[in-house]
Amino acid sequence: MKTILPCILFLLLTISGSLQAQIEAGGAIQITIQGVPIAEQGRINGGYPVSDKGFITMWKVGAIKVAGVESDVLARRIETLYRDAEIYTSPVIQIIADSSDNLTLQVVTVGGKVRAPGPKPFRRGMTLYQAVMSAGGPTEFGAINRVSLYRNGKRYIYDLHKGEHKLLKIYPRDTIDIPQKNVFGK
Repeated sequence: MKTILPCILFLLLTISGSLQAQIEAGGAIQITIQGVPIAEQGRINGGYPVSDKGFITMWKVGAIKVAGVESDVLARRIETLYRDAEIYTSPVIQIIADSSDNLTLQVVTVGGKVRAPGPKPFRRGMTLYQAVMSAGGPTEFGAINRVSLYRNGKRYIYDLHKGEHKLLKIYPRDTIDIPQKNVFGK
């Protein structure tokens, strides 16, 4: 009995250690936050692709190095970033990491004058308007009459006041930029 107990303890420690895999570059992680207002959770909750250099970009705290870090360590680091920046007082972060294709997301990136810039999950049939709205919509300074769509190294300009532009289909890896309004408010 005395020799069995240390063996069982060793086995349990080995199993729990292997469950905490490190996050790998090129993979994806799923982040959820609790302990903040429900309206704020939508800014954080979601899938984050890990860049080839091992970074993710999060709302208000920017780029974070995640490659080579265990999920629970990263969760505590992100909680600390939000507390230190005085954005949230008691965030509780949970992270699911997977280096396989199980969590690899197709995304579009929405930036510029939107309320929640960053990568957004792509859905089949997604329109330009839906992509902008998935980023919280334009801010009061965003000019939706000059929206830039970057695809395959080319730039296209669209006016979201026009119905046909709102319904424009977008594709994974598209980048959308909402510029600032000019002095005339356009």
